[in-house]
Amino acid sequence: MKLTIREIAVFGMLGAVMYVSKMVMEVLPNIHLLGVLTIAYTIVYRKKALYPIYIYVILNGIFCGFAAWWIPYLYLWTVLWGIVMLLPKKMPSRIKIFVYMAVCAVHGFLFGTLYAPVQAVLYGLNLKETLAWIAAGLPWDCIHGVSNFFCGILIMPVAYALRLAERYVEKS
Repeated sequence: MKLTIREIAVFGMLGAVMYVSKMVMEVLPNIHLLGVLTIAYTIVYRKKALYPIYIYVILNGIFCGFAAWWIPYLYLWTVLWGIVMLLPKKMPSRIKIFVYMAVCAVHGFLFGTLYAPVQAVLYGLNLKETLAWIAAGLPWDCIHGVSNFFCGILIMPVAYALRLAERYVEKS
């Protein structure tokens, strides 16, 4: 996956957009555009979408601290990226948006569950304690999943804008 100088610049900016969007929306707990951007970047850039995703993860660590909470970020967004990569590229337009919205929502609903293995290892939790940790976070995961679903309406417009920008640059 060799990158051009333009791609390095674009992916750096897209990773920064992820970070800034998260910071701007911090006032709303568990409501953000990270799932939307991860899915849109994956639709457009496929494997190379990992670059802006991990730029976001690293920026998050740099500005918010490389602490225990950050470790799951090393794989949480990759799970969403992987699921989108497994979806067929040629889905009917009528269902495509709903599939992406549903995937975005499921990732939000399962965020705490996906986060839990690292918590269990780092804090020595047994299965019962891990399940209690997941259960305690369910209200936040519900907010996360529902908000991801509704924010998911932006996935196709963001992907369209990225494709349009890519075509414009190719013509130049």
